[in-house]
Amino acid sequence: MAAPLLELRDIRIRYGVIEAVKGINLTVNEGEIVTLIGGNGAGKTTTLRAISMVHGPSHGEILLKGEDLRNLHSHEIVDKGVIQVPEGRHIFPNMSVRENLVMGAFQREGVTRSELAEEMDHIYTLFPVLKERLKQAGGTLSGGEQQMLAIGRALMAKPKLLMLDEPSMGLAPQVVERVFNVIQEVNSEGIPILLIEQNAQMALQTANRGYVIESGEIVLEDEADKLLGNDQVRKAYLGEE
Repeated sequence: MAAPLLELRDIRIRYGVIEAVKGINLTVNEGEIVTLIGGNGAGKTTTLRAISMVHGPSHGEILLKGEDLRNLHSHEIVDKGVIQVPEGRHIFPNMSVRENLVMGAFQREGVTRSELAEEMDHIYTLFPVLKERLKQAGGTLSGGEQQMLAIGRALMAKPKLLMLDEPSMGLAPQVVERVFNVIQEVNSEGIPILLIEQNAQMALQTANRGYVIESGEIVLEDEADKLLGNDQVRKAYLGEE
């Protein structure tokens, strides 16, 4: 069996005296969508920040194709193809939609104009509204359009692993559905995805496998459809009695 694309081994993360993540293990294989679900403060975003080396772990290993990432800086993680769309989107509000997308390819070397144009056309296929807003400042877009722009910008970086932090947050239901359809479409093109979500229903309907994190510990892991049918998950995260 092939080694995982991403493997977290006994990861512990501290903020001062507080241990926010307590020895978690997690894998993402090539071609998968893996979701990490849990409530506010459970350690989901903290885990992503550790993988990106924004706030590295105090213990454990983070392996990308067997290479430990812990001694790398954040920009070197990006160079390895691990691209994160953070919670809150963090687009460049004063730049146009087109300029935001071009910035996504900033760290790639030797990209030609024709390649950029072709890749941007693909983004417009995924998110037609971005083509309509091409010259508009990112900060004037709706929340849903900004989320689409943030994902589009990440795709321009040609990710080997795409990490999405709460992509549904604050979005109208029909926009959430569109975003999750694109997540599946992107994955079908061969991009593995690690999805952090509070919307457990959408996340588990979209993912291949899932992990449930509570108070910094993984309490459940299974195939996504099995987690959807799990009584504990249904009561805690799907609002069922």
